[in-house]
Amino acid sequence: MLIDDMASRCGEWLRGSGPESDIVMSSRIRLARNLADYPFIQRCTDIDRANIESTVRERLERSESLKDLTFINVADLELIDRQFLVERQLISREHANSDGARAVAIDSNERCSLMVNEEDHLRIQVMKSGFDLEGAWKQIDSLDDSIEEQLTYAFNPNLGYLTACPTNVGTGMRVSVLVHLPALVITKQIEKVFRSLQRINLVVRGLYGEGSQAMGDFYQVSNQVTLGKTEAELVQQVGDVVPVVIDYERKARDFLINEQQNDLFDRVSRAYGTLQNARQISSEETMFLLSRVRMGINLGLIGDLEIPKINQLFIHTQPAHLQKLYQSTLDTDERNVERAKYLKGQLKLSREGDPDQN
Repeated sequence: MLIDDMASRCGEWLRGSGPESDIVMSSRIRLARNLADYPFIQRCTDIDRANIESTVRERLERSESLKDLTFINVADLELIDRQFLVERQLISREHANSDGARAVAIDSNERCSLMVNEEDHLRIQVMKSGFDLEGAWKQIDSLDDSIEEQLTYAFNPNLGYLTACPTNVGTGMRVSVLVHLPALVITKQIEKVFRSLQRINLVVRGLYGEGSQAMGDFYQVSNQVTLGKTEAELVQQVGDVVPVVIDYERKARDFLINEQQNDLFDRVSRAYGTLQNARQISSEETMFLLSRVRMGINLGLIGDLEIPKINQLFIHTQPAHLQKLYQSTLDTDERNVERAKYLKGQLKLSREGDPDQN
């Protein structure tokens, strides 16, 4: 699997399918694991990190059940390729920007990735399109078992899996759902929803996880505590709350349709018009406008576009993706101009009927 080949397609989380996919972009479960024979990453020497990376790669490549994984040496990648993997949600920003031996293993469908030498020795991740936490849990549980057949994890009978950060001790599990909540933002109810989630030990983060800003009205809702709960309980905790968030967003959309239809249509049509006609546009403004258009499609206000195309534009207009598509290094001003050209061309193809659109 070459990064250049990945640039022309979309990953699992942007397929635009799965349950409740008009609001839930993706469901993700992440497991933090460490090898018993090595210290935590913060105490590792450069030799330790290199040995961890080579051990993981060699052991997992032996496994028949893990043969679909392709290893990429992150340390050897150019900055733009590392940023590309961050935008793709296959590695974290911390993994991209750290030093020393580190890698990521990715399956051909980009449904799972395995970061080596991030904050923990292993960060195992599975993503599903739409609201499918049960499917994600089933897949990552099987994947974790296959990895554990090849590697010995750091585990304590009383505490569970041992992790570099105390908040991950226990199951080492983070259950998260990426939701698109433009109507709650427009109706100024989003902060109230966030406060409600925080009271039940759920945390809300931006599109790219911890420390990131909300972009395009996308938010990650995840569990905050891993110790003292089973994996099934954590999946259920998030799984029980997300339908409530979905219901809030649907009610906010109904309110906009019934009570503020002219204002809503104006927001959507202005966003669509700007995307089609702008001469230059930033990635942040693009995300904001695509968010409005995406909501407009789901509410039946735009009839000549489909959600998979909008989801594709979300990722292809990000800085690293745009440069990979153009096969050229572009500064900020150049990206803003080329992004506008790309949007105009892609939206024109969609209106005329793109034969390549899924």
